Amino acid sequence: MDLTALSAISPVDGRYRNTTNKLAAYFSEYALIKYRVLVEIEYFIALGQFQLPQLPVLDVSLKEKLQAIYKNFSQADAQVIKDIEKTTNHDVKAVEYFIKQKFDELGLSAHKEFIHFGLTSQDINNTAIPLSFKDALAEVYYPAFDELLTILKQYASDWKNIPMLAHTHGQPASPTRLGKEIEVFIERLEKQVELLKQIPFSAKFGGATGNFNAHHIAYPTYDWKAFGNQFVNEVLGLSRSQYTTQIEHYDNFAAQCDALKRINNIILDLDRDMWTYISMNYFKQKIKAGEIGSSAMPHKVNPIDFENSEGNVGIANALFEHLAAKLPVSRLQRDLTDSTVLRNVGVPVAHTLIAIKSTIKGLNKLLLNEAALSADLEDNWAVVAEAIQTILRREAYPNPYEALKELTRTNQGVNAATIASFVDTLNVSDDVRAELKKITPSNYTGI
Repeated sequence: MDLTALSAISPVDGRYRNTTNKLAAYFSEYALIKYRVLVEIEYFIALGQFQLPQLPVLDVSLKEKLQAIYKNFSQADAQVIKDIEKTTNHDVKAVEYFIKQKFDELGLSAHKEFIHFGLTSQDINNTAIPLSFKDALAEVYYPAFDELLTILKQYASDWKNIPMLAHTHGQPASPTRLGKEIEVFIERLEKQVELLKQIPFSAKFGGATGNFNAHHIAYPTYDWKAFGNQFVNEVLGLSRSQYTTQIEHYDNFAAQCDALKRINNIILDLDRDMWTYISMNYFKQKIKAGEIGSSAMPHKVNPIDFENSEGNVGIANALFEHLAAKLPVSRLQRDLTDSTVLRNVGVPVAHTLIAIKSTIKGLNKLLLNEAALSADLEDNWAVVAEAIQTILRREAYPNPYEALKELTRTNQGVNAATIASFVDTLNVSDDVRAELKKITPSNYTGI
């Protein structure tokens, strides 16, 4: 079968292709090859600026022609590299040979041995992959995340004065406000994404075992460490790890995976709360013409978007957890297990993107059912017991907690009349009695 959205094995490239297609520019095989070409070209340009005697000083025109190799990189170019790889059986070497062909076309044949000069393949992979990951977060993940935050902030504002019965341990508890409960998720998400953004995009760049052996033997008077730092940190915009084996140690990448997993867990928590509020009839859902909620029960409008998000968070986090646990561990100066694992970096990001978009879709369907929230508050007058006994404590009334406990734990039910009658029996001043009678489940919502 030809590869299409219908024949793809993974739903990331099948059913959810329309949601994840932007990530192909960063995590596909084509993208990995393109980012490798970018690093190789910029490395050659940087060598020229480092004034190696065998290299020409690149004028603006020639520099632009070199950068055009990756800026105009096409799928046809990627296929040329894949065809070369059939002979080399080495993906990075195929990139080198492709660029050498381009150098011949540009009249730079005399200098093409400085392509990939002194490097090992991991100098390319361990810069290309974090660079593509950085770009994917900046250009796809953060915009989706910000879209989620925007709708949450709008709801927090719209619902800031909506009283709602809280539930702790699944039981009625001191009332809150719906907008404040949304603010809980906003604060959590913002704090965690702030931590994520503080983690450097680390990269390895230092030759076969991280010591610039080949560079130093060829040009012993050059400061190759300074060159590596300038190239990785300033040209590529990454953060060069100073002491490495043949590969990046991935500790910061693991931290990024853990941070993304924590953010996903907050989204999962939000999904489950919204699902539960819908089941409690606090929200109804907008109905789209032609959509079917159940193949058997015509009345149903299921909270499928929150369920879809929850499922995709689970897959994403399982993969983030594996990446974070596996990648920092390598035998001696390297083994090859990181190589195949790194090819899957885009998969948990894709499932995360599906989850975020699904949550957004679910949130956009919500219709606030104020009547249900009000009715639930009215049916649970027992929750004002905390307020009454606290004021009685303030007034040094004897055993207020015990008095309210006896009142509210009866099987007869507690309502406005029950509370009013109880207040009338209290030996307190008229002012305190009036204060107590003003308390209702709808106004006992704190600050």
